[in-house]
Amino acid sequence: MVGVSLRPEVTMAQRKRQLVSDELTEAALQLMAQEGFDAVTVDAIAAAAGVSKRTFFRYFASKEDVVVQFLADMGAGMHAELAARPAAEPPSTALRHAVWVAMAACADGAEHSGRALRVVQLILRTPALRARFLEHQAQWRDDLAVEAARRRGLDPEADLYPRLAAGAALVAFDTVLRRWSDSDGADDPADLTDRAFAALAPALDAD
Repeated sequence: MVGVSLRPEVTMAQRKRQLVSDELTEAALQLMAQEGFDAVTVDAIAAAAGVSKRTFFRYFASKEDVVVQFLADMGAGMHAELAARPAAEPPSTALRHAVWVAMAACADGAEHSGRALRVVQLILRTPALRARFLEHQAQWRDDLAVEAARRRGLDPEADLYPRLAAGAALVAFDTVLRRWSDSDGADDPADLTDRAFAALAPALDAD
């Protein structure tokens, strides 16, 4: 009975945490759109979201993180998708599916897509946010390289291919993200992803 009663409580706690996180992110985006990234303080974000500064820091380490965290989980999604792809699948196909998981997370649904677009544009146009996002991508590259090496029976440290393949996949991701952002969401991210990996396929799939 104890185990059963605890499950809804955990679910409610997770939902509440996600709600507060979403409110902080939305408050930050609105303030930064109105005043610019540099002018917005943690105090202002917390006040706009109706929480204390102490509560803010329970969720985010900085005002940069409150924006970048919106996209930070993409790396885990890409890695999980790459690991789940069929072993015999060409590397370019497996990596294309992995990158598409991240892009689909941005473009899924009109409301979510609009919010994601605002985040992406803010990150790409703000040097401090762009730097933080690239820090996340560095970890993604390491994780993807390990998985790319496993799929081809290579050593991720000794062999060049895994890191080159992971780096190429993230360059494609970054290029597609930028084109989607520059078009204000008008360009189809699925088509952009397909075109990017069509260009990379000869190198990624070479023996």
